[in-house]
Amino acid sequence: MPLQLFHIDAFTERPFTGNPAAVCLLEREMDHAWMQAVAREMNLSETAFLLRAEDGFDLRWFTPEVEVELCGHATLASAHFLWSEHHVKPKAVARFHTQSGLLTAVQRDGWIELDFPAKPARPVTAPAGLAAALGGTPVAVLKSQYDHLVELATEAEVRALEPDFRALRVVDSRGVIVTAPGSDSAYDFVSRFFGPAVGINEDPVTGSAHCVLGPYWQERLGKSSFLAYQASARGGEVRVEVHGDRVHLGGQAVTVARGELV
Repeated sequence: MPLQLFHIDAFTERPFTGNPAAVCLLEREMDHAWMQAVAREMNLSETAFLLRAEDGFDLRWFTPEVEVELCGHATLASAHFLWSEHHVKPKAVARFHTQSGLLTAVQRDGWIELDFPAKPARPVTAPAGLAAALGGTPVAVLKSQYDHLVELATEAEVRALEPDFRALRVVDSRGVIVTAPGSDSAYDFVSRFFGPAVGINEDPVTGSAHCVLGPYWQERLGKSSFLAYQASARGGEVRVEVHGDRVHLGGQAVTVARGELV
């Protein structure tokens, strides 16, 4: 039987902006190789696979090259899919069982709020060649569980970066988050995310990166609630609230296309 496949733009209210994800609701468990092949075929930064469980849904995420342990925008897209296609009641909590534990989503005032684990970063010595590969001058370099975090002096520097992705691919982490305070805009901070090591040169809007950015800017700015912008070509807004060892990520999503895997 054909499986439904939805193309959803996350962290945006407008089609063709934000971060696109494919969402597939499975009828039974499928093997890793098949899911990876589908993700490669979709060729989006993430393809999400949902399987109904006793108290929610099992959720897995794949880039075109690898399975990942945590993904924000494809979780946001999955929650949007479950509510818009009436698999979960509008006021109910969407529950996802993942490699990163139980993640939840709720609807608040037209936005979707995700409850994710905080991933604080610690200062490290910059990997050799990192600054040259980015083409910027770091103010600070840190490392979280998955990614390096680089602060630059200004928002304009973040927006102007043209990295050498081949050189970045050898950095020993999932990706590199680059950030700066929102000096040139209404945002508390801006960021970009580069992940050539997992097959994504630049991710349009990266929810999991904000699990790192929230605690970082909480310490830097002395507050816990932020409006952030990921300054990729597509771009997207993220509401960020830090609650101890959890980070709440707020965003919107819109369905762009529906299809079938035959």
